Amino acid sequence: MNRGYLSQYFEAVAIKRLSAVETDRNRSNQHEINGSRPLVRIFGRERLTEFPAQFVWLGGENEGISQEGWITWYDARENHPTRSEYRLYFRDNEVIELASPGDLLIVAKRPDAQIYMIVVKAGSTLENQLVWLFGVPEDIGFQFNFEDIAEERDLKIDFAVRYILEEIGLSVEEPETDFLDRILEPYINIGFPKTIEFSELARKSMPEAVSPLDDPDHALIRWMEHEENLFKRLERHIVAERLKDGFNVGDVTDIDGFIKFSLSVHNRRKSRVGYALENHLEEIFKIHGVTYSRNKVTENRSKPDFLFPDIGLYHDPQFPASHLTMLGVKSTCKDRWRQVLAEAGRIEEKHLFTLEPSISENQTVEMQENNLQLVLPKQLHETYKPHQQEWLMDLFSFVDLVRNRQ
Repeated sequence: MNRGYLSQYFEAVAIKRLSAVETDRNRSNQHEINGSRPLVRIFGRERLTEFPAQFVWLGGENEGISQEGWITWYDARENHPTRSEYRLYFRDNEVIELASPGDLLIVAKRPDAQIYMIVVKAGSTLENQLVWLFGVPEDIGFQFNFEDIAEERDLKIDFAVRYILEEIGLSVEEPETDFLDRILEPYINIGFPKTIEFSELARKSMPEAVSPLDDPDHALIRWMEHEENLFKRLERHIVAERLKDGFNVGDVTDIDGFIKFSLSVHNRRKSRVGYALENHLEEIFKIHGVTYSRNKVTENRSKPDFLFPDIGLYHDPQFPASHLTMLGVKSTCKDRWRQVLAEAGRIEEKHLFTLEPSISENQTVEMQENNLQLVLPKQLHETYKPHQQEWLMDLFSFVDLVRNRQ
């Protein structure tokens, strides 16, 4: 196991597509999968009875559940002198109930021997992301493929890897906590600063030099990573202090108060990422001398994230529409990318900036059919399939585009 690499979180994986027989809930509420050689490499040859496992369902663009369960790994011919017939058995559960023929099944072993049974909806973005993460061939069939992470696919934990691990529900280890605490010292006792102030703090406290002028793609990724680390560290301090106070009203536990606090933490996480991304993009536009308007009203009270050259020229009917550019910003696209299509009616081709790796082919095809150009940092292009990469635009190219139009 190498710290800071994928092998810190997964030791080995076996991946296949589920067959109709394996997902037929009318036949039995118990499931068995033939224990082919890839599974033997994960579980070994010793019997495991009622072994704990984490079952995870990753559905469409916004669905996911996790449930603890049990598996049994055994040799159905253990009394035979020469033959073995291994099987993986598990009872029906919420995750398995949602599985359909063709969905991806990932049997993953963590370094502490914990087993993850991950079911991923066929054709989804999450399927694309996990296939890329584990380096599995695209032509996945109904027989298991095996990947030894440490030897064959030990990726460094960069932005894309961290993003996908967190989609699965794994917390990525915080780096250099002492360094982060020194930066955050003025805020630990007073709480979160405004998002624009926090983004500026992230840029000024970078542990290494980046060049937003020469390589805006790399600079943006590093700013976002550093701000995310700072945010999570400050959140940990603030939440820990709040939990010390407890959630009691007299001798009664304030359940509603706890739920309200938990929701506020969750909502702050979601909203802050979007604002941070806009803040850092704005800084790059300023450095490159690009004129723009941010969050100004076009038609029907729509507020595109960025308009180029500016909102005044957008509303000037004499200004050529061909010289106008709109950029929507969504840290993760999910199904929300369609919202951008209704903004800035004068502009036929829309641009959308995202940090989401490996979006599914059916989503990117639909984007192209709707005249939506996806823009994302160059480093994330490699998570997409080769024919998708030909269409993607990076941040440097987008800045060059709007600068030339001005």
